[in-house]
Formats: sequence, C-alpha cells, structure tokens
Amino acid sequence: MAQNVAPPIANLRDIEEIERLSLEQRGMPDSTFELIRQSAERHPHKRAMTFLLQGDAEETPHELSYAQLLARVTQAANAFHHLGVRPGKAVSFLLPNLPQTHFTIWGGEAAGVVNAINPMLEPEHIAELVRAADSNVLVTLAPFPGTDLWDKVAGLREQLPELEAIVTVDLANLLPEPQRSAIKAQRGALSEGVLDFDELLDRFPADHLQSGRVIAPDDVASYFHTGGTTGTPKLAPHSHRNEVAMAMILAYAINLGEGDNTLCGLPLFHVNGVMVTGLAPFYAGAEILIATPQGYRNTRLIQNFWKVIERYRVSFFSGVPTIYAGLLQVPSEGHDLSSLRYALCGAAPMPVELIRQFEAKTGLKLIEGYGLTEATCGSCGNPAHGERRPGSVGMRMPYVQVKVAVLDEQGRYLRDAADDEIGNLCVRGVTVFKGYLQASKNQDIWVDGDWFNTGDLGRMDADGYIWLTGRSKDLIIRGGHNIDPQMIEEALHRHPAVAMAAAVGKPDDKVGELPVAYVQLKPGASASEAELLEHAAGQVPERAAVPKDVWIIEAIPVTAVGKTFKPALRFDATRRVLEDVLGAIAPGVKVEVVNDDRHGQVAEIRVPGLDAAVQAKLEARLAGYSVKFRLMA
Repeated sequence: MAQNVAPPIANLRDIEEIERLSLEQRGMPDSTFELIRQSAERHPHKRAMTFLLQGDAEETPHELSYAQLLARVTQAANAFHHLGVRPGKAVSFLLPNLPQTHFTIWGGEAAGVVNAINPMLEPEHIAELVRAADSNVLVTLAPFPGTDLWDKVAGLREQLPELEAIVTVDLANLLPEPQRSAIKAQRGALSEGVLDFDELLDRFPADHLQSGRVIAPDDVASYFHTGGTTGTPKLAPHSHRNEVAMAMILAYAINLGEGDNTLCGLPLFHVNGVMVTGLAPFYAGAEILIATPQGYRNTRLIQNFWKVIERYRVSFFSGVPTIYAGLLQVPSEGHDLSSLRYALCGAAPMPVELIRQFEAKTGLKLIEGYGLTEATCGSCGNPAHGERRPGSVGMRMPYVQVKVAVLDEQGRYLRDAADDEIGNLCVRGVTVFKGYLQASKNQDIWVDGDWFNTGDLGRMDADGYIWLTGRSKDLIIRGGHNIDPQMIEEALHRHPAVAMAAAVGKPDDKVGELPVAYVQLKPGASASEAELLEHAAGQVPERAAVPKDVWIIEAIPVTAVGKTFKPALRFDATRRVLEDVLGAIAPGVKVEVVNDDRHGQVAEIRVPGLDAAVQAKLEARLAGYSVKFRLMA
C-alpha cells in the first residue's frame, strides 16, 4: 500500500483534520517488521541508512539500501529465533549506535521482544535488566580498543546462567585492511560459546521469517528502561501498535518525506533515537545518517558537525539542550546549511535564551517537543509550519490526547485544570503503554480512568499550547511557596558567559528550601559566582526565586541522553549546606548524600572524634532540617 502522507501541521485544526482518518484508514502496518517490509517494497534501491565511524565529513561511509536493511533485519530475526527467542522472550542489547543495532532492534522485535540497555550502566544494573526482561540472548560488542562493553559482559557471565547465547558485534569488521586483521590477530579468538553477529546472520535466509510468525499489533515489541539509574528496574513495554503508530505520528508531526535525511546522534537505547531518527524515517522512506557509534558524545563529530550537515544534506536532527549549548561553540559560518529545515529539541525544557542564541547563530528553526518512554516517544510539539511559542513544548500530536489534571495531596484526580492553570500533565491514546512490566510499579500511575500521569507539572493555554512548569519533585518549595526552577535557569542563561544552568533547592532550617543554582561556563569565558548572583538578582522576576547561591562547576551532570541530572545537584546542595552549618560544631565533618529506598535520600555524616556530647549538639542543630541523616564516627 502506498504511504498516506498527511498535510503539514500549523495549528490544532490541522491536527483534527488529520484525525478525520484513523491510523488504520491510513494503512497502519501491523508490526514494525511489516513497516520496514512495506518501505523496502516501495523503494528497494533507495538508501535507507548511512553510517559514519569516525565523525569526519570526508570519511568513506557505510551505506545500506532499503532492500539490504530488510534482508539484514530478516536474517537477525531468523538468527534470534534459532537461538530460542520467542514472543514473550527477550533479546537484550548493549550496543552503541551501529547499523547492527538497528538489525538487532527490528529483528529482535520480529522474533520476540527486544530489551534496550544503556551501555553506560554499571554491570550489576545491567544484570538486573537482563533478568527483569527474561532475556535468553544478549548482543554486545566484541573486545575492541577503547571500549569496555565486553569487559562488563565477561564479568557478568557467571551471574547470568539464563543467557543461552552471547552474540558480539565486531567493530573491526568496519575497518579497512590491514587494520581489521591486525586488531583481530591481536585479540585472538572469541571466547567459547560466543557468536559473531555478522557471521551468524549470514547463515540464515533473508527473504522470509523462518518462524512463520504472524505478528499481531498488540504483541509486545520492546522493553525500554525508565525511571533513572538507581533502585529496582522499571521496564516500559511497547506493543507493535504503539511503535508503528508513533512512527506514523512523528512522520506527520515532522512532515517527513522520502527526500529527507535525518541525523541520528542520540543513543539507540533511548526512544528518541529509535523512533525520531529511526522508525519514523523508515516509515516515510527517508534516510538516516548514523553519526558515529558514540553519537553526540563523539567530540570529533561535534567539531565537524556543520561539515557533516553540509556534505550529507541533512534535513533535520534531534538533540537536547546540552547538545545545542555545545553546538553554539562550533562555527557554522561558511557552511551551506540550506538542506536543514529544522532541528528538534526534546527530553528536557529548552531555555528560551538558548533557543534565541541558537537560531540567531545558525538561522535554523528549532522546534521544541515533549515526550516520554511510557508514551513510546513524542506526545507534543511546536508546529513546524505554524506559530512556535518559545518556552512551550507546543501542542498535542495527532492521535495523542493530552490534558492537565488537578490532583489532591494524595495524587487522586479532582478535576481538569482551567486554561493556564498548573496541574499534572496526563496523556492517553494509541501510543501510551498499558503499564510497567513489573506490576508493583503500576500503583497510582493512572488518573481519571485511563489517563497516564506523567509526573510532570504544566499548564495549557487557550490555544492548546502546553507549558512545562517543572517536574513535581523538581519544584523548589520555599515556605510553602512553589518556585519553578526554570525561571532561575532562564535568567542565568541570559548571561553571556553561561553555557548551562540548573536550579535546585538547598535545605533551609527556616523555610524548608531556598533556591540555588549551578552554572557551567562557556569554554574560554570567565565570570565570578558573585557576578552571576548579582546578574540573577536583576533578572529573576520573582523575589522569592532569586537564588541564594550560584556555584560554578566544571560540568552540569547529565544523564546518558543529555538531560540535566538534578538529583546529583540536590545531593550536592545538601552536602554543602550541612558541611557548612555543622563545621562550626565539629571541625572536619564530611557529608555524603546517598540514595535511600525508604527516604529517597539520606545524609551520611562522618564526624572525627564523635562522642555523646558532640552528637547531641549535632542532632540539635539538624533538628530544623527535613533531611534524614546518619551520624557516623
């Protein structure tokens, strides 16, 4: 069936016009495998994927057509089936961004379930995710200079007897001779029982699924880990219907066509990389440019970014605020960027000043969006062909329902919010999952029937534009007054020396919390903490929100996909406060704030020469703080 293209979106009326036809009427494929098969049938010889190993515009790329993509995905599905993967059983992958990562994802979904794992996690957490997903096959990297994935997996093999097969992707296969042979000779043979990915796939047919499986839309396709990197695993299952619908919706929202080339720099263990710069372009018959295994973490790619855009005629890419802050430091003058239609920003709110600076520097239209793993990927976006309201995450995407709900103190639904009234952002629709794999994680995640409570706070204006006001736990609560950290961050981003800013609350024994801010300076820029504090005082419109401290640090901590990791900053703020107030009582006191399953966080306070008298003084001084603590000698 020919692809049914939707008109460009400028406003809510356009979204409603698209929705006059159901996704089924628009020819929605039953599975991700069928989606790729249909695209390969439409244009088998068109380029589907280009891969850059180094990140240089001049390097010779690896290229695959849609026919080759389908063939390799089919072979992967057959190989995984041979290894025992079935519907309900998972193949886990621990890989950087590679063509083989795509073969693993879509082949794994055709054979059973694919389980995406962040390669940067610690080995113990990786093992927990493999077990939680009921995986019997793991795909990872073979030993290769400069990588540590094989070392992580090798150390886990005894802990994971349920793994029936370990399959390794060999980066040496991507190198020219004689480098390829030299690395393989130096490494020696793979461990016993470990299979080579490319050699394994070559053994299986490329023209049909040997399993004979007929994939149903509601079959589980994938598990994606969400909820941070501490505590017990929380896996969000996506059905084939979730993923195919998401691909179609994103293609409509971004207005993707066969002539587009999308640069993939975000990791393929995360829904943004997999959907926005993966399945959505595959649905549209577009091309994806896999910009190195490390993606945006590759400094060479960032240095050559505009050269790469120019050579490969990239039409759009997706990033997060930290990426755009970094790209501001890379000269774009003298490069032909006329192929670029726009860039997308998701995963974290984009400071308005950063948007202004980036667009002024590049002439590029930056589109803010919003999404979450539990809703497969994107739920909202500023219309590329309509009014963009900087600071908002736009309006709902087609076939996605979004509302703001007012909840009581116990998290129970009271009513829908009025226009511009802050409440909890809730979503439902064809892309929303049916609950976490672990039933214990599903308590209180639904409100007002089948609306998923995202946990994000926001408001919706009269035109349907949605404005995030912070994560409920990210709010700074000063004496019962809620302070939006974004207000402080926006003000600091207007200082010419600031690359990134993040505001959190520090403990206070009088008002509970006081606002503070952490700042990462632009390379080569200089500013004092006092100067930044004075700047914030003049720019933050709300007196209670003016930060009490501004601390300059080398780098704002971020998650694997570039989101600001505020728990680390809150812990550091607590440490600073407690060491300061307790130091007068017990010189040399050291504080470490750690995660705690019961209390969320606990301050472990080590006191040289701790005795009963000092302990009593310390406990009295700490009485005014709402921080859980342990005193230790």
